[in-house]
Amino acid sequence: MWFECSPALMAVSDAVSGPMRGSLTVQCRYEPGWETYNKWWCQGAEWKSCHILVQTDGSEREAKGDRVSIKDNQKLRVFTVTMEELRWNNADTYWCGIERSGTDLGVEVKVTIDPGKSICVCVDASLQNVLCPGP
Repeated sequence: MWFECSPALMAVSDAVSGPMRGSLTVQCRYEPGWETYNKWWCQGAEWKSCHILVQTDGSEREAKGDRVSIKDNQKLRVFTVTMEELRWNNADTYWCGIERSGTDLGVEVKVTIDPGKSICVCVDASLQNVLCPGP
């Protein structure tokens, strides 16, 4: 698969972060004329080797993959990707893309995972539970 960066497609933000076990949303805008084309969300640092996780069928119907979904709003010319139940290994380079004959359009988005706050339960020598502050 080959991609081309183009002003016809842009990510609302080129870097997004979501909380561990939470979710994040990425919006990708496109120019008029691309409404009925398939839109996709791809993971991997290199265009040549990225893996498409979810793809539309050229309609506004939501498409779902493993903990990821994509929905195109053709009137507003924006497609939205939602990643859920985030894990550490979700931190990576991703691509918003539009499938077309020849070279697909693609724009890079960096995803990071925020550890957030956690609570652990520690047991002291007297076997009484004590809350310990998280990292």
